[in-house]
Amino acid sequence: MLYVIVSFTILLNSIGMEWLYKALEQYTYIAIRSIIFKFIALIAMFILVHKQEDYVIYGGISIFASSASNICNLINVHRYIDLKPVGNYQISRHAKAVAVFFAMACATTIYTNLDTVMLGFMTSDKEVGYYNAAVRIKSLLVSIVTSLGAVLLPRVSYYVQNKQLDRFYEISKKALNFVFLIASPLMVYFIIFAEEGIFFLSGDNYFGSILPMKIIMPTLLFIGITNILGLQMLVPLGREHIVLSSEIVGAITDLILNGILIPLYGASGAAVGTLVAELVVFVVQYFYLRNEVSHSFGSIHYVRIIIATGLGVMGSFWVKNLNVTYFMIMILSALLFFGIYFIFMLLMKEELVCELISRLMHHRLSS
Repeated sequence: MLYVIVSFTILLNSIGMEWLYKALEQYTYIAIRSIIFKFIALIAMFILVHKQEDYVIYGGISIFASSASNICNLINVHRYIDLKPVGNYQISRHAKAVAVFFAMACATTIYTNLDTVMLGFMTSDKEVGYYNAAVRIKSLLVSIVTSLGAVLLPRVSYYVQNKQLDRFYEISKKALNFVFLIASPLMVYFIIFAEEGIFFLSGDNYFGSILPMKIIMPTLLFIGITNILGLQMLVPLGREHIVLSSEIVGAITDLILNGILIPLYGASGAAVGTLVAELVVFVVQYFYLRNEVSHSFGSIHYVRIIIATGLGVMGSFWVKNLNVTYFMIMILSALLFFGIYFIFMLLMKEELVCELISRLMHHRLSS
């Protein structure tokens, strides 16, 4: 029954046409719709899921949270297109590009799920559980770090199409700066507070997830960077075959390292495989874009980020010693860590942080 319910994801993703709304830059609609369904799912989770036997209900709610938006998309799409045959299809002209993107999707799916599959075959369900607990937290954080890439893709594609390459590289530089500013503190915070994060979200029985989580956290930075280099730069420039090559190399690296490390170190070995695979994907993409992005990487204020992150650690680390719940430790430490981080960046007049504050104040005054 659980398998049948989860399989509906295939159908719902097929009818969702998320790509259409992103191409039309309907991000307000996307955000509001997503927040509403996820909030409903969260409430339903607390009301309906109480014991281990409720796993089928949990599966249904999870699918609702991730895929109900696709039904909204289908209902709402009549505002933009007519769902009727138009004839004279020129499928062949798109076949090559579609094949490359399909291969990219396959390669990504394989190497992002390879760890769990190999853990299941080579170790025990316990190690799979430890690893998945760490990956769930990582996946949530990755969605935050990569959020800007999907938002900017239509705009950078427009700049490339209209040969406005100066604006294309400028917006790409800002996107890379955003990734470093967001991913670096998130990565460090969840390494420092890995124990509290795991115990709060998964329970005291998941001690074996702490080390895999610490190992896998640097992938936030690598995935964030490759999301910009691949999705936002190589694809609009018509060099998606390089993205495919990097993902294939990453998948092969992951496969080899998993085969060596999983029998020895279990979930931690799988985490190392994922970390190195993401690093390899980054190295390949950077190699092919080095002439275009070397200036962008050189313009990032690494020293500021390191100092701000260090201050955040010093200002929040003592919270670990408080005799309070894991929830309170996470709340207090996060407020201190990220508060100190962004205040320091504001004092140093970091461009993106100042721009964000300025826009928020302008929006508040205009409303």
